[in-house]
Amino acid sequence: MQILTLLRERFAVALAELIADPQLRASSLERIVPSREPQMADYQANIAMPLAKPLGKPPLEIAKEIVAKLQLDDICESVTVAGAGYINLRLSPAWMAAQLQSAASDERIGVGGTASPKIYVIDYSSPNVAKPMHVGHIRSTVIGDAIANVLRFLGHRVITDNHLGDWGTQFGMIIYGYKHFRDPAAYAQRPVAELSRLYRYVQSIIAYEDAVAAVPKLEAQIVQAAQRVDLARKKQEAAPEDKKASKELQAAKNGLRNSEDELASNQAKIAECKANPEFMADATQHAGINEAVLAETAALHRGDKENMKLWHEFVPHCLDEIHAVYQRLGIQFDHEYGESYYHDLLSAVVEELFAKSLAVQSNGAICVFLEGFDAPMIVRKQDGAYLYATTDIATALFREREFEPDACLYVVDHRQSEHFNKLFAVLKQIGLTHTEFKHVSFGTVLGTDGKPFKTRSGTTVGLEPLLDEAVERAWAVVCDPNRLQGAGIDMDDAEKRHVAETVGIGAIKYADLSHNRTSNYVFDMDKMVQLEGNTSAYIQYSYARTQSILRKAAVQGWTEDRWQSSSLQLREPIEIALGLQLMRFEEALEQSMQEYLPNVITEYLFETARMFSSFFDQCPVLKADSESVGLSRLQLTALVGRTLKTGLKLLGIGVVDRM
Repeated sequence: MQILTLLRERFAVALAELIADPQLRASSLERIVPSREPQMADYQANIAMPLAKPLGKPPLEIAKEIVAKLQLDDICESVTVAGAGYINLRLSPAWMAAQLQSAASDERIGVGGTASPKIYVIDYSSPNVAKPMHVGHIRSTVIGDAIANVLRFLGHRVITDNHLGDWGTQFGMIIYGYKHFRDPAAYAQRPVAELSRLYRYVQSIIAYEDAVAAVPKLEAQIVQAAQRVDLARKKQEAAPEDKKASKELQAAKNGLRNSEDELASNQAKIAECKANPEFMADATQHAGINEAVLAETAALHRGDKENMKLWHEFVPHCLDEIHAVYQRLGIQFDHEYGESYYHDLLSAVVEELFAKSLAVQSNGAICVFLEGFDAPMIVRKQDGAYLYATTDIATALFREREFEPDACLYVVDHRQSEHFNKLFAVLKQIGLTHTEFKHVSFGTVLGTDGKPFKTRSGTTVGLEPLLDEAVERAWAVVCDPNRLQGAGIDMDDAEKRHVAETVGIGAIKYADLSHNRTSNYVFDMDKMVQLEGNTSAYIQYSYARTQSILRKAAVQGWTEDRWQSSSLQLREPIEIALGLQLMRFEEALEQSMQEYLPNVITEYLFETARMFSSFFDQCPVLKADSESVGLSRLQLTALVGRTLKTGLKLLGIGVVDRM
């Protein structure tokens, strides 16, 4: 149910008699919001003060005129004017109870959905299939899935597409590695693990060559940086009171230090490589490996028979492993069109860019120069190879033809912001103005040390081992024998495994989703699986608590048919507050999708669980003063459970009946 929508509709009728300008009326209605001070009101309308100048009246007089014209007797217990013209609205507990009673018998718990459905294409997860999924993929995957779930639930048509990286340079690396460094026995036993090793090994040789090549450049940078320091120091000594000169000296020193640190880091990498004779033998024998890898990639893209054969052999193994992770996460996609799907369309893309005078040749490459960007978008390199920018243009054109979307969301790391800004600018010039293109960016997963989350050895953390660890931690916390015994719960191992898997996987997802997606967040497994605080385990436990109450009620004869047919009442302050919170579920969903922020939903669910705990402490359910009060509170308890379960489901998180 949308209380805000209903209130704004009523205000619109009253304002129509006072304000002729439709835009002014619309902006006024946006100022009706949930109150930030619940002790004062449930909703508040700060309409009068902005209208004082256009209407030429004091705000207090305007507010009183609006209230006089409002028809809210059936919804509100009180409508008052405070201060210089704030309109405070307190909802009627009887009206709220009636709405909740209706929601209790509705399979969508009162969520009506949008009146203006749109078609959304959501591009998320999109791993490179050449290597196992790692912790870096978790954000795109769970954020994209949550957005898709919520938009669907609100009534939009959603098409999800996992744009797999199955065609780029990474396969050139793997093909080269397979031809020169493979371990046949390891490949036969665990093909994906061996392909991943080959990828990393080729990458390490390339990194060594890059480090060696960078040394003279860094040494030259240090000389230049030292000269800048000397000049800045002389300038500062000549004018010791000049703050600008002091800042320039400090900036020059910082630049010198950064160049020295980068050189030291490079030299350390080189020394580490040289300490490994076997690695150095391969690096020496395969000098210029980067060019060789690019040649293998180009051969694949040309349709070379041998490389195509290897590619067709590798990809199914890689996809099987990725799909196993998705299955465990409960993630499904409508489509999985990888980069390879669009390869045959890329030449036509370049031709279209030429035909529309958007592309030009520059130093042998084909580029699109865009106003406001220092560097162009390269769509074909000098050697004829296409880039992922070209693929992204082809993908957008394909989606436009196939799905005719109103909006296309790209749930991708914030570091790709410039690429998407260029892409959207090109798409607009091509003529895709019907579709709203948006980069739904997100921050980095950090370790407890505040640095990008990695293993002790410095490698990226694999996603599957991370899920295993989360389940183990959840087992230790939730399935602790002493805890279960104290709660009077007897579980067999199968139920314990199910609970640990549900709580553990939920902990990983919720920890990510509970942070604003635009910020970095610290990955702390110990906090994720706790039964207290803003965690999925706390909300899952709250749901399980509602189910426990309903089971105990059934034992004493208060069966579901009895409390479902009873009259729901809101009398105690915490009952009224909890009822209002439940009625705001749809508002929370709508608000979360305004900027695609799933953390709005996690905050709502956490607050709902906290309020239910207060309700349970203050309002006895099974030992209520009367049967009618007990049955009413059972109905409210069941509605809390359904709301928590639905909210978690939209976030891709499951629940269990016992914890």
